[in-house]
Amino acid sequence: MSLLDHKVAVVSGAGSGLGRAASLAFAREGARVVLLGRRLNKLEETATLIQQQTGQDTLILPTDITNEQQIHAAIQQTIDRYGSIHILMNNAGMLEPGTVLELTAHEWQQQVATNLTGPFLLTKAILPSMRQSKYGRIINITAGVSRSGSGGYAAYSAAKAGLESLTRTLADEEQEHGILVNLYNPGMLRTEMHATGKDPAVVTPDLIRLASLPLGGPTGTIVSYG
Repeated sequence: MSLLDHKVAVVSGAGSGLGRAASLAFAREGARVVLLGRRLNKLEETATLIQQQTGQDTLILPTDITNEQQIHAAIQQTIDRYGSIHILMNNAGMLEPGTVLELTAHEWQQQVATNLTGPFLLTKAILPSMRQSKYGRIINITAGVSRSGSGGYAAYSAAKAGLESLTRTLADEEQEHGILVNLYNPGMLRTEMHATGKDPAVVTPDLIRLASLPLGGPTGTIVSYG
């Protein structure tokens, strides 16, 4: 029996990079994967890879995670099809450089909306299903700048720091409902946001472990690659 048999996993930013690698890894472990992202063609590419490599069907739902109406529609479609949701990986992100002095209010709001408000909205929409099942595993993707406050990435680092605080709050609120919420820092990956770095596939064993934690497992923690 595979680690994620009979589980339904929702992955945001599933069209490329870490989101695609995680979706493939979850499917290989038996999960039915729901692919969220803005670009339909990229989601379809991920779905094709999953079908070719695992034989599993997926649910493709083009979704802007900063749009609450679209999120609710996507989660309702997921529940209508599968009945419940067991795993959420908040992976969609936006990284644009800029110091506090350089950033416009709009640029700030865009990054906070994608990196912090989006995970909040998606988690909030999924929690009722997880509570009903008394089971949930939530993985929020973070980065080292959330703690270092790296100059030149003011909005991104602030949003990721907020996501870390939100994760600890959720862990405290949801543990009694069988829901574990943890952060994962993959380090530098080769993605559309970074031309250099390691292949996202190398970190997926960590994500599978977080997605399959046993009842009473760690929650509110940060796991880093390596």
